[in-house]
Amino acid sequence: MKRTKIIDALQRTDYGSDITVMGWVRTKRGSKSVNFIALNDGSTIKNIQIVADADKFDEELLKQITTGACLKCEGKLVESIGSGQAAEIQAESITVFGSCDSDYPMQKKGQTFEYMRQHAHMRLRTNTFGAVMRIRHNMAMAIHTYFHEHGYFYFHSPIITASDCEGAGQMFQVTTKNLYDLKKDEEGKIDYSDDFFGKQTSLTVSGQLEGELGATALGAIYTFGPTFRAENSNTPRHLAEFWMIEPEVAFIDLDDLMDIEEDFIKYCVRWALNNCKDDLEFLNKMIDKSLLERLNSVINTDFVRLDYTEGIRILQQAIKDGRKFEFPCNWGDDLASEHERYLVEEYFQKPVIMTHYPKKIKAFYMKIDEQIPELDGIQQEQTVQGTDVLFPQIGEIIGGSVREESYDKLMGEIKERDIPMKDMWWYLDTRRFGTCPHGGFGLGFERLMLFVTGMQNIRDVIPFPRTPKTAEF
Repeated sequence: MKRTKIIDALQRTDYGSDITVMGWVRTKRGSKSVNFIALNDGSTIKNIQIVADADKFDEELLKQITTGACLKCEGKLVESIGSGQAAEIQAESITVFGSCDSDYPMQKKGQTFEYMRQHAHMRLRTNTFGAVMRIRHNMAMAIHTYFHEHGYFYFHSPIITASDCEGAGQMFQVTTKNLYDLKKDEEGKIDYSDDFFGKQTSLTVSGQLEGELGATALGAIYTFGPTFRAENSNTPRHLAEFWMIEPEVAFIDLDDLMDIEEDFIKYCVRWALNNCKDDLEFLNKMIDKSLLERLNSVINTDFVRLDYTEGIRILQQAIKDGRKFEFPCNWGDDLASEHERYLVEEYFQKPVIMTHYPKKIKAFYMKIDEQIPELDGIQQEQTVQGTDVLFPQIGEIIGGSVREESYDKLMGEIKERDIPMKDMWWYLDTRRFGTCPHGGFGLGFERLMLFVTGMQNIRDVIPFPRTPKTAEF
């Protein structure tokens, strides 16, 4: 008989019908006369109950049915007399595809997330990680659907690159050279002429620069792929391998950009609420009891649009009023997560899009503002048309900007910052040949997942996290 997924079996009401389900045992309980088996196949957070009368099955078979074992169950769909589900299965035949040793690491008992990270290959079978991975799938679908519906083209930027984009950090080098016998030039530097690409290459930290090429040809594109940073960071917010969504759009200004950012993030959160109800309710109960309230608040409120200088004024007033921060908060400082969360969670109590950051703390390609801001009557420094979307619990979730379209101004920034551009002539050509106003942003997919699931550590929203000294599975 053809297999029925458990998510479909739980919705059926044709009681008395023959049915076949397959999955993994979550729990087994019972007595000498009857066994109750909770079976899950990953299609839903909910289990289906298998009722196995002891007189129908060999005792040795029943002993093999332990937590983690994989079964095929054939029987009759019947109306459940217990609470929690409408249907269950009265088993007539059970086949054990795979028994489970007693040292199965995901036994039904309280286990820490740290413990489960050590068994990431098995943690996917737990309720929590099953819910997270189903939501991760839905968020990917939401992203592709949003951009497709709004006329963007999915653009595949390269994973191997010779550029560092925005000086975003240490990169993972890609080479076919013999590391035990490196050829060097007269100055003692490694000679890459015999390497695969004939030059030093690395795994990309961003697809933005190539994305700008796509936008200046196709009008509106988005990238969605893995990116890599070799920073020795062990915080709950950093990974060495993570996924980025980076749309780039021609002919937009700062207001257009902020409209897109707000509309896009609300679309993703709304998609989760509409398509991941059972999983979100489970996470709201087990992980973060304010999760659903927070998700609904995001889609039902207008984001605050806040100038950086005004944000600094608010933070400095908070300090005067007795609020203590660990890090300093002066004009020109790159705001710490505690500052961002204060603005979002305490002062405004809603998401914030912060704009017009000091030029010196932002990337070279951001468009420079014409006006120079003042704080308490004192003129500050030049600012840029950068945007950071700040969310509760997370801090920065999106970073974007209007890009500088002027070749001369862009070259001025490159020279002022002493940025090596010998391998980026192709990027500068976008400003030489038919330049246009354009902008875009980057969203870390795992940051979005943290917000949508309520999980507290970024290592728990990706199947197999890559962090310093961790590359298992």
